[in-house]
Amino acid sequence: MLLEKIISISGKPGLYKLVSQLKNGFIIEEVTTKKKVSIGNSSQVSLLDNIAMFTFDKEVPLFEVFENIAKNYDYKETINHKSSEAELTEFMVASLPNYDTERVYNSDIKKLAQWYNILHKAGYITPESFVKAEPETVEGEAAEEINVEKEAPKKLLKLKSLQLLK
Repeated sequence: MLLEKIISISGKPGLYKLVSQLKNGFIIEEVTTKKKVSIGNSSQVSLLDNIAMFTFDKEVPLFEVFENIAKNYDYKETINHKSSEAELTEFMVASLPNYDTERVYNSDIKKLAQWYNILHKAGYITPESFVKAEPETVEGEAAEEINVEKEAPKKLLKLKSLQLLK
């Protein structure tokens, strides 16, 4: 699953995909309706790729939590984010058994369920989406140059997106 271009915007419901960069903002696309709009640099944006959930031991990337949920629910939609607190807690224990109950709030669990269901509806949750791509190997120095070129745009996008948070 490619989460590096999927974002959440503070104050706007749903999830969005970064389409392109403008001089003073970004063009985004709502993941379920595919409706494109623009946002300014002043918008508070969070990349899903940079979000993690607290456990008692470490922080687990959202990608791994989504993978656990997908396996638990057989790659189908999960509980509604408006479910009772007991159902949401049971959902979280099944998805991330060692989650930190002090630092992961009920609102976080609701958002997790809602985001998972949005991504499922948009077609991002499939067994193939969680297969980790193996890096290509090419002999000699050419392999290093190829990897650097492939990584550069991703890092640039992350840096630009993180500037929106300031």
